[in-house]
Amino acid sequence: MSADKSTTKKASTKAKASDGFTAEERAAMKERAKELKAEARASKDRAAGEADLLAKIAEMPEPDHGMAERIHALVTANAPGLMPKTWYGMPAYADKDGKIVCFFQPASKFNARYGTLGFNDSANLDDGAMWATSFALIELTADAEKKIVALVRKAVS
Repeated sequence: MSADKSTTKKASTKAKASDGFTAEERAAMKERAKELKAEARASKDRAAGEADLLAKIAEMPEPDHGMAERIHALVTANAPGLMPKTWYGMPAYADKDGKIVCFFQPASKFNARYGTLGFNDSANLDDGAMWATSFALIELTADAEKKIVALVRKAVS
């Protein structure tokens, strides 16, 4: 093998390894594909969406499990118009048009240091030219819960 072919082969192998998705990302995409098929069948069935969400929460290890349960309670109490569902295998809440407003990404989902409460562009969190759309969660304190309630209420206002 010439030096040129050897160099090309190494570069090609390296690109394939670094350009691919992680196992966690592939799993999330598969979850989303299943969710889309289920959505087409269920067509905005709140009970089915909530059952799927609660099943995903039940699979989570601690502390994600406890945080997800509490976030679910806070969101459903403060934004009853949002529909619980899963989104890429994560607990999420959609508006009447089916757009995801907010979601909880557990730390265990992508082996992260912290969980994330995220808001999509359908959330009314606009604040000037720049604002936060996701928040790191290591634990849910009373202060953190107050902030979540305020964010959720603003998001659906």
